[in-house]
Amino acid sequence: MSIALTVRDESIGGESVHEQTLEFPVERMPARELIRARIYQEVQDYNRTQQRKAFQGLVRPSEEEAALNGSRSSRFRPIDWNRQYERAIEAFEANQILLLVDDRQVESLDEEVALRAGSVATFLRLSLLVGG
Repeated sequence: MSIALTVRDESIGGESVHEQTLEFPVERMPARELIRARIYQEVQDYNRTQQRKAFQGLVRPSEEEAALNGSRSSRFRPIDWNRQYERAIEAFEANQILLLVDDRQVESLDEEVALRAGSVATFLRLSLLVGG
Protein backbone atom coordinates (compact mmCIF):
# COMPACT_ATOMS: atom_id res chain seq x y z
CA MET A 1 0.00 0.00 0.00
CA SER A 2 1.30 3.46 -0.83
CA ILE A 3 0.43 6.80 0.71
CA ALA A 4 -0.51 9.71 -1.57
CA LEU A 5 0.91 12.94 -0.18
CA THR A 6 -0.17 16.34 -1.43
CA VAL A 7 2.87 18.63 -1.64
CA ARG A 8 1.98 22.30 -1.71
CA ASP A 9 3.99 25.52 -1.95
CA GLU A 10 2.33 28.47 -0.25
CA SER A 11 3.08 32.14 -0.06
CA ILE A 12 3.47 33.77 3.34
CA GLY A 13 -0.11 35.02 2.93
CA GLY A 14 -1.37 31.43 2.71
CA GLU A 15 -2.03 31.42 -1.04
CA SER A 16 -1.28 28.11 -2.78
CA VAL A 17 1.38 28.69 -5.44
CA HIS A 18 1.99 25.13 -6.67
CA GLU A 19 0.66 21.69 -5.81
CA GLN A 20 1.56 18.12 -6.77
CA THR A 21 0.91 14.62 -5.46
CA LEU A 22 3.69 12.18 -4.57
CA GLU A 23 3.32 8.49 -3.72
CA PHE A 24 5.29 6.97 -0.85
CA PRO A 25 5.56 3.27 0.01
CA VAL A 26 6.04 4.01 3.73
CA GLU A 27 4.01 5.73 6.46
CA ARG A 28 7.00 7.30 8.25
CA MET A 29 10.16 8.91 6.91
CA PRO A 30 12.75 11.53 7.86
CA ALA A 31 11.95 15.03 6.62
CA ARG A 32 15.09 15.02 4.46
CA GLU A 33 13.68 12.06 2.48
CA LEU A 34 10.41 13.88 1.90
CA ILE A 35 12.35 16.90 0.61
CA ARG A 36 14.55 14.65 -1.55
CA ALA A 37 11.53 12.96 -3.14
CA ARG A 38 9.87 16.30 -3.82
CA ILE A 39 12.99 17.82 -5.42
CA TYR A 40 13.73 14.69 -7.45
CA GLN A 41 10.20 14.57 -8.87
CA GLU A 42 9.94 18.25 -9.79
CA VAL A 43 13.35 18.25 -11.50
CA GLN A 44 12.59 15.00 -13.34
CA ASP A 45 9.25 16.41 -14.52
CA TYR A 46 10.98 19.58 -15.76
CA ASN A 47 13.80 17.67 -17.48
CA ARG A 48 11.42 15.16 -19.08
CA THR A 49 9.33 17.87 -20.72
CA GLN A 50 12.46 19.74 -21.88
CA GLN A 51 10.77 23.09 -21.42
CA ARG A 52 12.66 26.23 -22.26
CA LYS A 53 10.83 28.33 -19.68
CA ALA A 54 12.27 29.11 -16.26
CA PHE A 55 12.27 26.29 -13.70
CA GLN A 56 9.72 26.91 -10.94
CA GLY A 57 10.77 24.55 -8.13
CA LEU A 58 11.26 24.81 -4.39
CA VAL A 59 14.65 26.44 -4.89
CA ARG A 60 15.96 28.18 -7.95
CA PRO A 61 18.90 26.77 -9.92
CA SER A 62 22.30 28.34 -9.41
CA GLU A 63 23.17 31.40 -11.52
CA GLU A 64 25.26 29.16 -13.75
CA GLU A 65 22.40 26.72 -14.39
CA ALA A 66 19.92 29.56 -14.78
CA ALA A 67 22.14 31.23 -17.40
CA LEU A 68 22.38 27.95 -19.31
CA ASN A 69 18.60 27.50 -19.21
CA GLY A 70 17.63 31.15 -19.49
CA SER A 71 15.69 32.80 -22.27
CA ARG A 72 18.94 33.52 -24.11
CA SER A 73 19.47 29.80 -24.61
CA SER A 74 17.76 28.19 -27.56
CA ARG A 75 18.78 24.72 -26.42
CA PHE A 76 17.37 22.88 -23.41
CA ARG A 77 19.84 21.90 -20.69
CA PRO A 78 18.70 19.62 -17.89
CA ILE A 79 18.83 20.70 -14.26
CA ASP A 80 20.82 18.55 -11.81
CA TRP A 81 18.44 17.29 -9.12
CA ASN A 82 21.33 16.63 -6.70
CA ARG A 83 22.34 20.29 -6.79
CA GLN A 84 18.73 21.33 -6.26
CA TYR A 85 18.44 18.93 -3.32
CA GLU A 86 21.63 20.30 -1.72
CA ARG A 87 20.31 23.86 -2.12
CA ALA A 88 16.95 22.89 -0.60
CA ILE A 89 18.67 21.27 2.41
CA GLU A 90 20.82 24.37 2.89
CA ALA A 91 17.72 26.59 2.68
CA PHE A 92 15.87 24.46 5.24
CA GLU A 93 18.83 24.56 7.63
CA ALA A 94 19.09 28.35 7.19
CA ASN A 95 15.37 28.72 8.01
CA GLN A 96 14.63 30.06 4.54
CA ILE A 97 12.12 27.25 4.00
CA LEU A 98 9.57 26.03 6.51
CA LEU A 99 8.03 22.58 6.16
CA LEU A 100 4.70 21.74 7.71
CA VAL A 101 3.18 18.27 7.52
CA ASP A 102 -0.52 18.29 8.35
CA ASP A 103 -0.12 21.82 9.80
CA ARG A 104 2.65 20.75 12.20
CA GLN A 105 6.03 22.39 11.66
CA VAL A 106 8.96 20.06 11.05
CA GLU A 107 11.93 21.28 13.10
CA SER A 108 14.82 19.15 11.80
CA LEU A 109 15.81 17.18 8.73
CA ASP A 110 16.08 13.99 10.78
CA GLU A 111 12.63 14.37 12.32
CA GLU A 112 10.34 11.49 11.38
CA VAL A 113 7.13 12.61 9.70
CA ALA A 114 4.02 10.45 9.76
CA LEU A 115 2.05 10.16 6.54
CA ARG A 116 -1.57 9.08 6.29
CA ALA A 117 -4.26 9.23 3.63
CA GLY A 118 -5.00 12.90 3.01
CA SER A 119 -1.71 14.21 4.44
CA VAL A 120 -0.45 17.54 3.14
CA ALA A 121 3.17 18.76 3.17
CA THR A 122 3.32 22.54 2.90
CA PHE A 123 6.51 24.38 1.99
CA LEU A 124 6.81 28.09 2.81
CA ARG A 125 9.69 30.07 1.32
CA LEU A 126 10.67 32.85 3.68
CA SER A 127 13.09 34.59 1.32
CA LEU A 128 13.95 34.50 -2.35
CA LEU A 129 16.73 32.04 -3.07
CA VAL A 130 18.38 33.68 -6.02
CA GLY A 131 21.87 32.49 -6.85
CA GLY A 132 22.75 31.00 -3.52
